[in-house]
Order: sequence, then structure tokens, then C-alpha cells
Amino acid sequence: MSTLAPGVRRMALAVNPSAGKGRARALGVRTAELLAARGFDVLDVTSESAAEAADRATSAVEAGIDALVVVGGDGMVNIGVNACAGSDTPLGIVAAGTGNDIAASLGLPVHDIAASVDVITTGEVRRIDAVRRVDWSGEGPRWFAGVMCGGFDAVVNERANRWAWPRGKMRYNLAIARELPVFKPLDYVIELDGERWETQAMMVSVGNGTRYGGGMLITPDASYDDGLLDVLVVGPMSVPRLLTVFPKVFSGSHTTHPKVTIRRARHVRLQTHGIVAYADGERFGPLPIELEVMPASLGVLVPAASGGAARAGGPPAP
Repeated sequence: MSTLAPGVRRMALAVNPSAGKGRARALGVRTAELLAARGFDVLDVTSESAAEAADRATSAVEAGIDALVVVGGDGMVNIGVNACAGSDTPLGIVAAGTGNDIAASLGLPVHDIAASVDVITTGEVRRIDAVRRVDWSGEGPRWFAGVMCGGFDAVVNERANRWAWPRGKMRYNLAIARELPVFKPLDYVIELDGERWETQAMMVSVGNGTRYGGGMLITPDASYDDGLLDVLVVGPMSVPRLLTVFPKVFSGSHTTHPKVTIRRARHVRLQTHGIVAYADGERFGPLPIELEVMPASLGVLVPAASGGAARAGGPPAP
């Protein structure tokens, strides 16, 4: 842990105007006001386009901004992760989206703008692991901090994101209801630190953090500090059986089912057909995909002297 340097004065601010059913826009304005009232210079890099917001945030980090603050849900946090990972620039999070899984797993305030600004301006920098996609195409690296899904849950995300209505969690629930009766187990080749594993699975998720989907503890024992990824595999099962297992993900008790396996690795490669992976709730790329965990590669602003609260989802940092 380290505190913000006394000379920190310049913060870039990126807002997802549509997050929180449109409330994040006003929260972004309020965040800027609170930061300015505390003597910080605020550079607004917000854009209606996620791609342009990502470019602006990355450019601000490369230009030497002292901290990047994002306002929104996990998708906006993912933009911040991609801008800050591998740099010395810390990421501040004002959690104002629907799920806010990364913020919650780090013990950060959720839907509390004043408390979030307090953390950003008086908190400590915690260095956590982040996950980098190995680039085969020349597009450059992609990063995530939380969980990547590459099975039934990814198919649900893909369908839900094609619908304009309803918004929020209900869209995801309806997508589950639509896909569940027709989904079949897929053939996977999974490589864990070079060890090849061929299996059939309903779901394959790779967790650096513990949560996704608005509170689902998909990899409940994952840690931001251990330099390892938790790879969860749900083997073939009937639809009625999956319906009994899937709700247990909210408590993390699904991991006790005999069809659920979790293994750990630093380097993971997933291969199957017809799946587009999602990470931090955002489209991440089609399988096959190769991932590597980069220890302590991302700085996040967390509550000062917060003890276990800031380290939820993992053991105390050394």
C-alpha cells in the first residue's frame, strides 16, 4: 500500500453517461465538483462513445495524469483498467452502474458519491493483479480485473447485449431464460500453465476477482494478490440440474457440486467453437483466447488503513 503523493493535483475523469440508467452523467458532474472543491484539477475525458472514452483515458495516462477516475459500472472500470494497467497511474472508482462487482469486491463504496470521492482523495494505492490477453492479431493488449466468462454465461451476455430492452439485470435474466433450454455442452481444450486438458463443459470462467453479473460469486476464493487465476469449469448436466446449481452462485456454494471444478494457473488458454468471451461485463474477444496474470500491475485507490474491507476477495497484501 502507498498513499497518494502530496503533489498529486491532476485527475482525469471519465464517465459512462448511460450507466445507472442514465444517472451517472449527473454523478460525473458532481464528482468533478467535489474533486475541484478539494483543490484538484479535473480533466474531463468523457465521451458518448466507449471506444473514444477509452482512447481519451489512455492518452491522459500516457500524458502523465496523476490519477484516472471513472464513474459508472464494471464496463467503465474496465476502460480504466485498460488505461492504467502496467503504469504507475492509480485508478479511482465511483461505482454508479448496475452491477459494480469490481468495486464491491475491492471493498469500495457503491452508489455513494461522497464516500467514493473521500476514498479517491484520502485513500491509499493498492497494487492488485490484472489479467492481460496475449495478443495474436497485432491489435495490442487487452486487460481485465474481475472475471472472464467463456461458456453459457458468455452466450447469455452476447444475447442480452443485442437487446435494447429491458435494461439492467432483467435483460440478463431474460437472456438466461432464452438460452437455457437450447444450450448444449461444448468441447473445450484448456491449457493451464502448459498442461492440456480436454473436457466438455457448460461454463468456463476465469476469475482474478470473485464476482460478476451483479453479485454472483462465481470464483469465490479468487484473490487480487496471489498471482493466480481461478479457472472454474462446470461439466455437462441437464437443464433441470443446472437450474438447481446456478442460483447457488450468489452464495458461492455452487463450488461444492461434483460437476464443478476449480483449478489455478498463471497462464490460461481456452479453446472452443462459437463463443465470444466477456470480461468485466464487456465483449473481450472470440475463443480461442490466451490469458496471463500480471501480478501487482494495477494501482487502485482504496480506503486508507482499511484493513480487511479493502481486501475483500483476497488475503491481506504482503
